[in-house]
Amino acid sequence: MPELPEVETVRRTLEPYVLHDPICQVEVLYPRALQAVSPKEFCRALEGASFEGIRRRGKYLLFDVSTGQVMVVHLRMTGRLVAYSGAVPLEKHTSAIFRFASGGELRFVDQRKFGTIHLLPPGRLVEVRGLRELGPEPLGEGFTPEYLAGALARRKAPIKSVLLDQSCIAGLGNIYADEALFAAGIHPIRPAAELSPEEVGRLCAAIRSVLVDAVANQGTTFRDYRTGLGAEGSFQNKLQVYGRKGQPCLKCGAVLRHLRIGGRTSVFCPNCQGGGEA
Repeated sequence: MPELPEVETVRRTLEPYVLHDPICQVEVLYPRALQAVSPKEFCRALEGASFEGIRRRGKYLLFDVSTGQVMVVHLRMTGRLVAYSGAVPLEKHTSAIFRFASGGELRFVDQRKFGTIHLLPPGRLVEVRGLRELGPEPLGEGFTPEYLAGALARRKAPIKSVLLDQSCIAGLGNIYADEALFAAGIHPIRPAAELSPEEVGRLCAAIRSVLVDAVANQGTTFRDYRTGLGAEGSFQNKLQVYGRKGQPCLKCGAVLRHLRIGGRTSVFCPNCQGGGEA
């Protein structure tokens, strides 16, 4: 599933191509992608309007429409939002097409068909389940060691599970939680509340650093993820632990191990990330 760096990259790469360009036609090829709005209502609301801005909240993209409404997109497992400037053959799993007056298109392609699209007035964004429960942005001013310490206090769950809780930190997923824990030298199974203030500070800094680096490299592509222009990200070439179980640690040479925590695979270095079950 695309995480914060991938969704932020999609936002940044789409902006120059889809903003302030009148939408002349909308075609919905997979109606079930639309949430609480019919294809007819959806098309009528957007045709003749334009996207005036794109924001990101956690793993959600929010398109500000010139009519005052907001189109909320969640890519889920395999969703892609890609801008095209010329005639390009339609992909098999295209769910929706937005055609612009300039001749360009924005296509929502989703092989697994789990992605969702809402269209709501700003005052009703709280109706989008998942969006309304999000915690602070890890790259925002509110994400501080003090905040993180408070969020981890009294949490007996493994730190890896707590980091994946979107109500604790918005947008952080399996890839970057593993990478941040490695960078901070913290074992993923450590009870969250047992982290020392020094460890919390290291973890807070590591989360920020890893995410900034991932955004600079346009995210991580293994299979489905593409930028808003259809290109692959390159952060997979810089991963230290995620997806590398059984391989040597790039820092110390120890064999990387893995655990199942909360139903998710966590890869770690038993040498660099002490203080947990090896």
